Amino acid sequence: MEKGHTFTQSLSEILQRYKVVSKEEALAMEKAFEESEKSQFDEFLLDEGLVAENDLLRALAEHYQMPSFDVVGYFFDHNLLTKFPKGFLLRQAIVPVEVEDNILSVVASNPDEEGLESSIREFVSYDVVFMVGLKRDICDAVKEFYDRAPTEIDEDQDLREERQLEVEAEIIEDSGEPVIKDIDDQEV
Repeated sequence: MEKGHTFTQSLSEILQRYKVVSKEEALAMEKAFEESEKSQFDEFLLDEGLVAENDLLRALAEHYQMPSFDVVGYFFDHNLLTKFPKGFLLRQAIVPVEVEDNILSVVASNPDEEGLESSIREFVSYDVVFMVGLKRDICDAVKEFYDRAPTEIDEDQDLREERQLEVEAEIIEDSGEPVIKDIDDQEV
């Protein structure tokens, strides 16, 4: 890449080469991005609906010269993710995917970020290889992993509630009061 060539220009050229956008559209996108309040061109393109996620992933892979990885729907290794604080993963926009032969594969929205690998090594001692991914998908995956839905009940609470119902049913049976059952033979 030539000196002074920006990320925005590089991504625009790649998207043109893939025939995702025309030269005129690329110039218009770059101008609109400059006038927007967004700080990242790739996020701007997605938020404005100017490119599809798979086209952007492909362009990012070429720009960074590494494989891309779509984290949407991927089931992450619980033990691996919990080695990293949620805030760190969100700030860096990274998510660890797997460890194989003492090599940690990490999906990052900006794998060229200075000091990223050394920051990761503060938490693990693996060698690190990067893949590029979409920031919003990475952050959504991290949040989904760490955050519980308000309606989600943990197993212990569920078991406690079940046991409480059993105890209440035993008390009613021992009191000699009639037990009313519904159609499915459940106590009411």
